Amino acid sequence: MTPPTPSSAAPLEVTKEDSAASAKPVNPKGAESRSPGRLAWTRFKRDRTGVISAFVVIFFFVVGIGAPLIAKLYGKDPYTTYGMNIPGLFNEFNYPVKPNGGISSDFWFGIEPQLGRDVFTFLLYGIRNSLLIATAAALLTTLLGVVIGITAGYLGGKTDYLVGRVIDILLAFPQTLFFIAFWPVVMLIFVKPTDNTPVWLTVASLIIVMTVFGWASIARLLRGEVLALREREFVEAAKVTGASPARIIFKELLPNLWTPILIQATLLLPTYVTAEAGLAFLGVGLQNPTPDWGVMIQNGANVYQNDITFMLFPGLSMVIFVVAFNLLGDSVRDALDPKTKR
Repeated sequence: MTPPTPSSAAPLEVTKEDSAASAKPVNPKGAESRSPGRLAWTRFKRDRTGVISAFVVIFFFVVGIGAPLIAKLYGKDPYTTYGMNIPGLFNEFNYPVKPNGGISSDFWFGIEPQLGRDVFTFLLYGIRNSLLIATAAALLTTLLGVVIGITAGYLGGKTDYLVGRVIDILLAFPQTLFFIAFWPVVMLIFVKPTDNTPVWLTVASLIIVMTVFGWASIARLLRGEVLALREREFVEAAKVTGASPARIIFKELLPNLWTPILIQATLLLPTYVTAEAGLAFLGVGLQNPTPDWGVMIQNGANVYQNDITFMLFPGLSMVIFVVAFNLLGDSVRDALDPKTKR
């Protein structure tokens, strides 16, 4: 008997499950398509430094927003002079009787010399005011820089030349000296010498001045990016199809500029926090009795030889916030960079 030939062999039974499995494409693990935003978020979550910095920054913003509620639960406010109103808190030189600035269960961060205000609530409201000014200035600066930078880069020609010269002047201008020299003159335009400057006017002036002098750096960066992008094939294709300049800017150019915009915005805020505190310390920003980081450091500088506690809390908190936000900005930059491997 001869063995059966392959053609006479029994046919293999193919089940429905086998055919479905063979028809299903096999992708390697992790090869599924993901958006650039999800990839950036995945890279950011793997960065422990960035995650910790994000929690620290969020904590400061929550404290600033919830300052009135925290102060109400704490039972004190930043304006009452507890040291002068409550006997036994001050000595004959108007300094706290208890050590370390008068820290106790009633006054967690102590009381301020001379006036006796509660340092804890003063710091809460100081964080609130400083972050308000810095955040508003950073947002307006970013918006103005994006509009001017993209417009100058896309239009080119005389517009680009004019904007470029204005940027050069602003970047070379001594901003701190301008604040110190011209701030009193500007205030005299709106307020009589015999009147006190309203807090809202000081806050608005700080935001406007920091915005006017701060947009140049981000505008220069985006101008260079747009000059490179406007010669790319996808922009030329959009022009050929008859797309308007506004559509090209918003649909073609702007999506490719989010990375530098976000990076610059994250670096602007800590810069404005320190700038605003420095101006208050120099006496050309917010002034006593308005709570502010710079005001607290200025008050602490007057008494640090007798007790350094009053400079410790505002100085340490501002350093922690600025370092955390700078680290967060670095982590955001690395997460948005497609070449970063984590």
